Amino acid sequence: MGLRRTLRADVGNVISVVYVVGTELSVNLNRSAPPSSKFFSVKCSSTVQCSIQPPSQETSLLLPQTLQRNQLLLVTMSQASQSENESKLSVRYYGEKKEVLGNAILHLTAVEISLDVDADRDGKVERNNPNKNSWKWGKDGYGAILLVNCDTEQSYWKKPDLEKDSITKVSDLKDMSPMVLRTRGPAKLPEGYKLTMHISKSDAESIRVFRSGTSGKSTNTISGSFLYSFFVQSHPLVLGGNVLSEEVPYVGGDSEWNYYVEGIRFLDRDFDGSVRIHLSLLEPVTRGIPDTPIFTDTVLFRVAPWIMTPNTLKPVEVFVCRVPDNNKLLQQLEVIVARGGYKLNICSQFETRGDRWIQDEMEFGYIDSPHHGFPVVLDSPRDGKLADFPLEELLGPDFGYVTRTPTEKKSNSLDSFGNLEVSPPVTVNGKNYPFGRIIIGVAFPTAETGRNMTQVVQDFLWAQKVQDPVALFSDWLYVGHVDEFMSFVPAPDRKGFRLLLASPDAAYKLFKGLQNDGHGGARIFEDVKDAEPESVDEILGDEDLQLANNYVQNCIDWNRDVLKRELGLENADIIDLPILFKLVMSKKSRKKKALAYYPDMVNMIVLGKDLAIPKPFGPKVNGVCALETEVRSLLEGLGLTCTFIDDFTTYHKKFGELHCGSNVRREPFKEKWWNMEM
Repeated sequence: MGLRRTLRADVGNVISVVYVVGTELSVNLNRSAPPSSKFFSVKCSSTVQCSIQPPSQETSLLLPQTLQRNQLLLVTMSQASQSENESKLSVRYYGEKKEVLGNAILHLTAVEISLDVDADRDGKVERNNPNKNSWKWGKDGYGAILLVNCDTEQSYWKKPDLEKDSITKVSDLKDMSPMVLRTRGPAKLPEGYKLTMHISKSDAESIRVFRSGTSGKSTNTISGSFLYSFFVQSHPLVLGGNVLSEEVPYVGGDSEWNYYVEGIRFLDRDFDGSVRIHLSLLEPVTRGIPDTPIFTDTVLFRVAPWIMTPNTLKPVEVFVCRVPDNNKLLQQLEVIVARGGYKLNICSQFETRGDRWIQDEMEFGYIDSPHHGFPVVLDSPRDGKLADFPLEELLGPDFGYVTRTPTEKKSNSLDSFGNLEVSPPVTVNGKNYPFGRIIIGVAFPTAETGRNMTQVVQDFLWAQKVQDPVALFSDWLYVGHVDEFMSFVPAPDRKGFRLLLASPDAAYKLFKGLQNDGHGGARIFEDVKDAEPESVDEILGDEDLQLANNYVQNCIDWNRDVLKRELGLENADIIDLPILFKLVMSKKSRKKKALAYYPDMVNMIVLGKDLAIPKPFGPKVNGVCALETEVRSLLEGLGLTCTFIDDFTTYHKKFGELHCGSNVRREPFKEKWWNMEM
């Protein structure tokens, strides 16, 4: 039995009572009895079930029973009433000689009330699911899911729909979670009784609730036909903002009211994603005295997290900015993208205002629920000349937008999203991360100050839970982004991927091998206009360069150990790419920071099995770049195709590479986040 409600009986008066099917009424017989009462009996309609606690020795409650201290009469009804006060219950009290001392009479009206959601996550709003007010992770879990309504249904409305408190198009309903109020009972409730829906003030900051303008039979399916069948011109706001409580209709008979719940806030440091909506039946007392709740039904929603997509997922579309000096690069990239059958979006100079670093401006992800899902772009606090692009060019129907704005400081280079990556799925010490783990770069954990990703973005990323972040040390780099020394590529074996790390040691080993084989005079940057050629012998003879790269290798090895530990990797899961760095003085920090010495091949674009890699212009052996040859030997055995693209002038000389100048939207995971074991 569900909720037990204590009920007062009054000798000499008739009390009208509304009973909610599935609950239990409890009458303290001794408390209600007249003075000197010794016995009692109970008579009730056939629709009412009664029992005594503790049990009586008498077989029938119609016979006088000995009245015991703290004896309870428990009352239930199994179905809704056809009319008001149609069921009766009377308690008769007797004295010492079984003389009648008085009667307490109850007139009962039974109603069925349930506030329902898709608690079993099958796309249907089932009736009175026992788990509708709780949450459990996993494939055998339960709990309703709520999307943040962060897309826009209007082409002219360049703000997420969550910023308006009305529904103007039927298509907006699919971004919301359905909720159904079901009632069954007489044509009307006894006088003064009413239903009210209510939320807490804190939850009002996270959700809004709209009601369909009419009631009717629900199909119980979350589909286009369901939404269109019940869409009318008026969908009033019921709860949200300053509206914490609203009386809701009771129309009698077997009825349903359809509601739509809208998420307006993502998970964050001060919001775990759980919200509750309550439905209460209120009982009148008398004029001037507040009504009292006699029954409350509660449903719980959990807001869907924002999920990043790793390089191992299939690309959907590639974004790159057109700038005056990258026409040839775009042509080469167009061939690779077309080969994979993906869409290439070349953003015009008008759209980008000459800013080429589209990776730094935004990160693609998505949100998902059993009834709907869509991509969501996370806009970085970087706010360069591309600042308006994610909102103005990407936000639209079924394409959401979210951002976090720093409050504690001005943004720095580590706030750009070349400093935000995500691993493929991994298992670490028995814990499964089916969506991978987010990776960010921060300052080294010492007392010395350094650059860090702004805290509001870090708080947002950590709050999503399903991709538990890993912090790496990236402040040693001039730009400071993790994509300057690491990337992931798909692989047919082991964990399904390889981690690529930049490695000065691998570069020196390669160059020493060239020198030993008599190629010490081979030069990097041959035929490059904007660089001075330098021989292998000169590079190996530069002691300052060697010391600088020893430092860089130490920094990368520190991160290597973190990644092995936090991603459950072994050495065989990691491939070292031969890349050298140089130290240059940072004007802002007045400290030396690292830049790639030649184009940074780890900063690549991963498009399925096609890799677009910065052309390193390394020393040539028999007319072929030795660096390219080495990278091909490391990656093509995994079934990957390496295409080297000249980005020397367009990106490398401006402290970036191909990955920095591109962005890829990918398909979402087939795995559902709510099935994850936490």
